[in-house]
Amino acid sequence: MNPTADRPHMPGYGILAPDAGTGLLPWSWALERIAAARNFWVATVTPEGGPHAMPVWAVWDDDALWFSTSVRSRKARNLAHDPRVVITTEDALDPVVIEGRAEVITDSAAIARFLGLSNAKYNVDYQLDFLDPAVNATIVVRPERAFGLLQSDFSGSPTRWMFSD
Repeated sequence: MNPTADRPHMPGYGILAPDAGTGLLPWSWALERIAAARNFWVATVTPEGGPHAMPVWAVWDDDALWFSTSVRSRKARNLAHDPRVVITTEDALDPVVIEGRAEVITDSAAIARFLGLSNAKYNVDYQLDFLDPAVNATIVVRPERAFGLLQSDFSGSPTRWMFSD
């Protein structure tokens, strides 16, 4: 995955040119923060058009962010209605924000891989039946856009990464 980087449009914030300040952040910077994050915020849209945000555990694998949720949860029902989603790391000072579309995964090998990665990251020992697709949805979000910035260089670090298919 090799997204293109540029400055996001942030009128009124005094954002510097792409070659000023820290400059554009490399995608590797974002991947380090995604890997280190314990918790992520998932923002979805209700069928009535209202916002909904909840924290989840997630892992990065195969150029995508993976998480699970009960199929009866509000976020799962929201994503079934509208797969557009925003996921952010828990760090508001040096954040990574991912925009994409959620896809429910039912392939048992992919679910087993996600479960192994999640068990290792969070030091838990969930068994495969925990992610039974009839009970818990395994969701993958491939980024379409992502954003990041350094609090220490707010005007010279904001970066937007664009992903192509």
